[in-house]
Amino acid sequence: MERPKRFVYVIKNAHQPPQYYTGLTSNPAERLDAHNAGRCCHTESRRPWRMDVLIEFSDAERAVAFEQYLKSGSGSAFAVRHLRATSATPP
Repeated sequence: MERPKRFVYVIKNAHQPPQYYTGLTSNPAERLDAHNAGRCCHTESRRPWRMDVLIEFSDAERAVAFEQYLKSGSGSAFAVRHLRATSATPP
């Protein structure tokens, strides 16, 4: 039986400066819809959102560990350096 894939995602809003939110899901499109519909208390006041980074994992444990890392201090610094577009990079 095939295990469901898990995705770590980073969404971005259009505010200046932009704000980011990192999460974990098995259905990225449905989860983005939920954020934009206001069904997540952490993101409802900063809508609308768009998908900025999407990383697929075949192993749920690795996906959870990576999401937790991105939400840590050093993981947040990693995301700023490597995952977030700069003003010189096209969206």
